[in-house]
Amino acid sequence: MEKKIVLIPTKLDPVAREILEGAGRYRVVQEEGRGILELARENPGTHALIVRSERVTPEVIDALPQLKVIIRAGSGYNTIDTRYARRRNVDVMNTPGANANAVAEEVIAMMLADARHILKADPSVRSGKWEKKKFMGREIAGKTLGIVGLGHIGKMLARRVGGFEMRVLGYDPMIADERARDLGIEMVELARLFEECDYISLHLPENDDTRGMVDWSLLSRMKEGATLINCARAGVVNEDDLRRAKKERGIRFLNDVYARDEEGAKSVADIADVMLPHLGASTFEANRNAARRAAEELLEYDEKGIATYIVNRGVPEGLDEAYGDLAYTLARLCRQVVGADTQLKLIETSFYGDLKPYAGWLLVPVVAALSEDFDRSMDPGAARRYLKEMGIDYDDRETDETKGYRSSITIDLTGSVDPDRLRHASVRGTVAEGTLMVSRINDFDKLYFEPRGHTVVFSYRDRPGVLAQIAAGMGAAGINIDDVRNPHDSKGEYSIAILKVNKTVPQEVVSEIAERIQAVIAFTLEL
Repeated sequence: MEKKIVLIPTKLDPVAREILEGAGRYRVVQEEGRGILELARENPGTHALIVRSERVTPEVIDALPQLKVIIRAGSGYNTIDTRYARRRNVDVMNTPGANANAVAEEVIAMMLADARHILKADPSVRSGKWEKKKFMGREIAGKTLGIVGLGHIGKMLARRVGGFEMRVLGYDPMIADERARDLGIEMVELARLFEECDYISLHLPENDDTRGMVDWSLLSRMKEGATLINCARAGVVNEDDLRRAKKERGIRFLNDVYARDEEGAKSVADIADVMLPHLGASTFEANRNAARRAAEELLEYDEKGIATYIVNRGVPEGLDEAYGDLAYTLARLCRQVVGADTQLKLIETSFYGDLKPYAGWLLVPVVAALSEDFDRSMDPGAARRYLKEMGIDYDDRETDETKGYRSSITIDLTGSVDPDRLRHASVRGTVAEGTLMVSRINDFDKLYFEPRGHTVVFSYRDRPGVLAQIAAGMGAAGINIDDVRNPHDSKGEYSIAILKVNKTVPQEVVSEIAERIQAVIAFTLEL
């Protein structure tokens, strides 16, 4: 039997080669220091490609006509052209969580190195100086650590700091309170976390929702001399606002991430107290874990058809892709209705009519909409495992087809406002002639609005003149209203105002109007 070629054009722990060659069905070609395209052209019969941070471009993929799968030995896969790979029917997989401990330990190392002036004291002593007073340090034991993002790394960091007897605050609306308590984490709102913590460590992805999230509104709340640590992504921090916070509040900044991982000047060089060259996953153990996981995933993929970690999964045959977009949009909308900071406890879905056979696949965009840590291209098994890991229950309900909803989706979310209060929200929608439509929000039925563009939503106790106050507030902010839905609920007690407007509405405008009309729900959403 001819052996399948596995190309590894990178420095990767030899355990991957050992596992694959030990299986007897693979021939591993592993070389580092040469270009990936050159190696691809020399090995056109490659069945699987295992990479670290190498760029896998369309040219590389085209050079491998027999390629079936690309495995990123690590979590991030932004260096791989996943869309082009899908067009060529090539699956792309990753190994999430393999480097979680390495990054968690790096955070602690940076905290200790900064608190005890390790980086500056060493060269001082080597030069013959004895500057004990200059390098008077601080202890991290007993301090308060804030963790923003409780995915693999955030949870691991919470476990690792236990020995320092630190108080740990967390922010991640996706994790259930009970799961957080098991980890010794007190869940709080983001503003409070920034106010109370001596150390704040960021562990969230960079996307449209998180880019620039750590801005002056948060940095200005930090304690004098508190420390911000970024081992996540460079773009989540507004550098200009951090520069101001450092000047005005003496904030310390420990950094391991940059816009580009390459030689050259770094934009944070003037404000970072500690800078590392993206060393988070650079440990022998993390490299070995990622290599082992990559090899094991390839064996499962080829032998058992297990493809849990595919990140560029296509749409199932027979399903209109628009329903994936609908599930994603309804989940985002429902998240705002239940409260963006509400700790989720339960997700319930109802997929009606022809959508029922695709319930598993449609769960993926629902989870991706609710969590910045979960990618929309993962598979249903990964979605269910993620929810279990975060302590969130999931129920795909049996549907009553006599209701006549046809190909509709209903999403319900239940979350805890505090230990004694739960909050519930429900939305329903469908696709009509290729257009996404939201038909119901809670008890407000027959809405039929298209969830697209700049949307603002207010719900309030029904009384005359409120809509006029909302319109006046928008007008005063220079915002034009393009469309309005303003029905009562089934009991006639509350009204909802759904406004499509011409531009993004600042949060301060939403808050001001909400206070004026005594809104029970108020949010803006880019759809």
